[in-house]
Order: sequence, then structure tokens, then C-alpha cells
Amino acid sequence: MDHSSKIWKLFFGSGSVTLFNTLRAFVINKLLAVFLPPAAFACVGQFMNWMSIGQATSSLAMQNGWVSLTAQNKDNLRNLHGIWRGGFRLTTFATIFTCVAAVIFCFVAPLDSLLPGVHPRLAQAAILFALPGMLATNMVAICSAVMNGLGLVKRWALIQIVASLFQMLWVAFFLYSGRLSVLSIIATQSIVAGIFAVRVAARAGFNIKTFRESVLDVRKPWWSYAMMGLVPMIVAPLVLMVVRSLVGSELGWNAAGIWQGVYKISDFFASIFSAILGVLILPRISRNMTHEAFRREFYPIFLRMMGFTLLFCIALYFGRSLVVAILLSGAYAPAADFMPIQLLGDLFRSGGWCFGMVLVACRETKAFLVIEVGANLLFAVGTFVGIRLFELQGPMLAYALENFVTLVVLAITVGRLKWNTP
Repeated sequence: MDHSSKIWKLFFGSGSVTLFNTLRAFVINKLLAVFLPPAAFACVGQFMNWMSIGQATSSLAMQNGWVSLTAQNKDNLRNLHGIWRGGFRLTTFATIFTCVAAVIFCFVAPLDSLLPGVHPRLAQAAILFALPGMLATNMVAICSAVMNGLGLVKRWALIQIVASLFQMLWVAFFLYSGRLSVLSIIATQSIVAGIFAVRVAARAGFNIKTFRESVLDVRKPWWSYAMMGLVPMIVAPLVLMVVRSLVGSELGWNAAGIWQGVYKISDFFASIFSAILGVLILPRISRNMTHEAFRREFYPIFLRMMGFTLLFCIALYFGRSLVVAILLSGAYAPAADFMPIQLLGDLFRSGGWCFGMVLVACRETKAFLVIEVGANLLFAVGTFVGIRLFELQGPMLAYALENFVTLVVLAITVGRLKWNTP
């Protein structure tokens, strides 16, 4: 099989698996949109951003590290087990810290103002339920990342697909039965999926016994991945909460729900591209490559990704009213009017992710963090100005501007990287 055929095989193989993740997001989002009005939908978005921060701090957002470090050391079991042991212990310490912080937050934060319309007791219960849910979500992410790094594509696919099915069934059952509040359902959706992921990974040698028997405890390589994952996974949800609050305070919480719907549609399809890139780029790119090898591996992937995304965005543009009706509900019909600019931002975003993955794979921590934080600040400031000039179109214009600037800066940064000489 030639190089081009391998890329397309990986592209469509990982894309097919990722469709299940998109299906999961679609089903869950559709159920919430049907059961909740836009204002309540925005509150659920706020809670999900809290969970994202908790997942980041508890796992140190090292999923990309689990892929890259596993791929780089899989031919040396002694080093590999030491890498796993170090990553596991760092994650354990971070999880304990996050749980303690979450319990304190649960009882001291002004939940009635942070989640308008949600009873504080229900919010407290959801936060406490989120602790085991957060751990389970991390287990799914880590186990699937390790299978990706080991090149065990079938096990990676099995974890991804079955985990998505479990999450959809969990949310659907409890929403229809009414046995838990909406926030608690969202908080616990990954529990069964986490148990399944651990069992699948254990059969491939990724288990606690392996960690305990390792004579090495390698932690140093993890810190750069932790910083590159942790900062974006904390900053991005915080910025989204700020943007949502700006829209809610300036234009009303129904408008915030409409914006949430538009952004969620972006996230549906962005999840496809990010997962595909994680499979295509992270295990294949490293600092040890020559410049010629990098160009041979990376640019065919980049060109295919941009072409595929462009066609995808064009199709979504012409079918945007139908997309809103399918993914959301009739209450969110105005979202279709705001999608064109958002789709332009999505196109730029996929290109930026290609170059961003290169920085992650090469552990260019400082450059990655400066660009990531700067991009989020640009989005927040752009939204603040845009709302006053263009009302609800403002956040979408800010999103497109942020992703265009980020793509240009990342392309320049990657072009200046130094590679090994043959």
C-alpha cells in the first residue's frame, strides 16, 4: 500500500469511528434541545464547561501525551511501563486535588447566580455526581489514547464506539424516566463507559499491575504535555463562560441559548476533525524527524484535511436550516442565520489544529501556550466588541477572526521549527 493510500485509509477509518462520537453528541444534544428551552440549554452549557475544567485538572489534560509517549516508547517495554507509571501517578494526585476543590466549590460558590433557574440543591448534587463521572470520562480518554499510541486501532475503535453507545443510552434512559436532574444525568453519563474502557485496555497490558511492577517512574516528559493540554482545557471553557455571560447579559439568555446552539453545531463537526488528526498526526510526527520526512508526512494530511473541511462546510452552508432542525429543534431556528460566519471560522479552525498538533507532538510548549492563550483572549475581546457593533452576529465574527489569526500564526511557527539533519 503506497503512502497516499495509507493516509486515506487512516483518515476514513478514524473518521468512521469518530462518527459514533458525533452521533453521541448529536443524540445527547438533540434530547437536551427537545427537553429544554434555550435559556435552560445555556445553563447546561455553563455546567458542561465546569465539567470540562474539572476533567482537565483531574487528568492534567495529558491525553495527547498518552498517545505520543506511548507511540515513542512502545518498542521498549521497560521505558514504556515507566512512562505509564509516571503518568498514572500524576493523574492520581491531580484527581485527588480536583475532588477536594470541587467539594469546597460545591458548598461555597453562589450557585443560584452562576446557574440561573437551577435550584442550588440540584446544582450541588450534580457537582458531587460529577466526581465519579469525571474520573470515568478520563479513563475513557486515557485508555483510548494508549490504544492509539500502541497502534491497536481495533481496540481504540472498540472503546470509542461502545463508550459512545453507553453514554447515549444513559442520557436517553434517565431523561425519559426522570429519575435524575438534567445536570446530574450529564455529570454521570460516562460511568459505565469508563468501566468498559478500563477492561478493554487491561487486556492489552495497560493496567494497574503493570504500573506497580515497573522499576521506573518517569514523570519529566509529561509536564510539557500537561501544560499544553491543561492551559487550553481551562482557558477555553472559562472564555466560553465569559462569552455566554456577555451574550446573556447584553442580549438575554434566550439569545445565549441560540449562540450555544450555533457553537454546539461547530463542536459536533470539530470533534470529527480533532479525533482524526489525533490518529493521523500525533503518532507519526516527532522532533527526531528530518525536515524532508516531516514535509512528506504532514502536508499531504494537511491538504486533504483542508479540502475535506471545505467541502463539508459548503454542504453545511446550503443545508444549514435542515442541520439546525435535526441537531437542535424548532425553538432554535434563528441559529441558521448565524451559521455562515461560524462555518468560515470552522474552516480556519481545522487548519489551525493541523499545525497545532505538530507543536504538541514536538513538545513546543512555550509557543503552543502563547498562541493558545492569545487566541482565546482574542475571541473574548472580539466578542465584547462584536456584540456592541453587530449584536448576536458578534461572537461568530469574533470566532472566525480568532481562528484565521491562529491559523496564520501557527503556520508561521511550524515553518520556523528546526528538524534533525540527515
